[in-house]
Amino acid sequence: MRLKFMGAAATVTGSNFFLSSEKTGLMVDFGMFQGKPEEVELNSVKPDMDFTKLSGVILTHAHLDHCGRLPLLARYGFKGPIFMTEATKALAELVLYDCAKIAKEAEGRSILYTDEDVEVILKQVSLVEYDKRFDIGGFTVTLVDAGHILGSASVVVEERATGKSVAFSGDLGNTPEPLLSPTHFVNKAKVAVVESTYGDEIHGPREEIEDLVKIIQKAEREKGTVLIPSFSIERAQELLYIFDQLKKDGRMAYETPVFLDSPMAIKATTIFKDFPVLYSQKLKDQVKTDDPFDFPGLMICDSMEKSKQIKNYEGTKVIVAGSGMMSGGRVVHHALNYLEDPKTQLVFVGYQAEGTLGREILDGKKRVNIWRSQVEVKAEILEIKTMSAHADQEQVLNWLKKIEGLEEVALIHGEDLARLVLSEKIHQELPDVKVILPIINQEIKIDS
Repeated sequence: MRLKFMGAAATVTGSNFFLSSEKTGLMVDFGMFQGKPEEVELNSVKPDMDFTKLSGVILTHAHLDHCGRLPLLARYGFKGPIFMTEATKALAELVLYDCAKIAKEAEGRSILYTDEDVEVILKQVSLVEYDKRFDIGGFTVTLVDAGHILGSASVVVEERATGKSVAFSGDLGNTPEPLLSPTHFVNKAKVAVVESTYGDEIHGPREEIEDLVKIIQKAEREKGTVLIPSFSIERAQELLYIFDQLKKDGRMAYETPVFLDSPMAIKATTIFKDFPVLYSQKLKDQVKTDDPFDFPGLMICDSMEKSKQIKNYEGTKVIVAGSGMMSGGRVVHHALNYLEDPKTQLVFVGYQAEGTLGREILDGKKRVNIWRSQVEVKAEILEIKTMSAHADQEQVLNWLKKIEGLEEVALIHGEDLARLVLSEKIHQELPDVKVILPIINQEIKIDS
């Protein structure tokens, strides 16, 4: 059995792995590279693998860096099944059509695939449930709830002929978190391929509600703007849930408007409401009597015209807009309008990849280029790390420690420092486990 790292290896994005035995193979994820231009260029490069061995594909979850290149599989001649949970399919359909639309409309941007390519690949989707074993060629596969976003999964693959197994973490959740069931553990595996996004950090106590209270109350005193670049899936819904609580508790003014300015986040919220079985127990109890994603003052901006009108609202306002890393979307328009205003609080609530506008601002750049305009950053820049949907160092270590028979760990989805720090920590706490830091197209053999 051989494992090839074709993405998210020495990069944070582009999740893509090929596990093969003598006559069969499976792919885990086929995600889009984001951030640095040299990495984005990899999206149009056909993977160096034997597609004739590919018996099936598994999608861990619907974030673009995990599912974004799936429509290319049809062009590469793959006609087999693509396995995922039902919630992941609903969200992936939204994400992939949106990606095709953005590429079509963006000036000078290469078009990787069209709506027709998305339609073809969605017909190949095969739905699977958590903890139910199924076969792909010579492998038996189980999906385990990763607690990251709605429908997200870790993947356990066992070669039936030898019993050797590999666990792919996917993205692990920052558990416990308010919306979803906790991350589930993998019981047994010889090799673990695990994310290391926050491998060098500990999130600390979950105090995002108190942080947001301070931010919003300051904006209400100063009649300022709170601008939150938000990922459309999970993060936007979590923010709505928090604002709902704050308005009920009286810690946010009844009349303070919250603009949800992201067509994808609006649609994702509707999808979220279709899967209450995946909610945390607290949220399951709440939805019996109340909609936790709706409250007085919520303004749904489902058209560009409504988005443009936001700047005409005087006084305090909260704007939740995509994209989460400010690499596109409506938040960029708002950045032009509000970054130069000292009464603006720009609040980052998720990971900012290298090469993105969000990362530049978070790193302290005082003048940024937006659509050929030089914009001064006079806004107050804030970051709430505890809202991340990714596990931190301690959570990743805890996940690894639960795996019986673990001999080798490959660290993926992390920048160099994060991987190095987590690698050293694993050496200290799991001294018998070998750790590797793979690079793109590196292949390892999984011995008996």
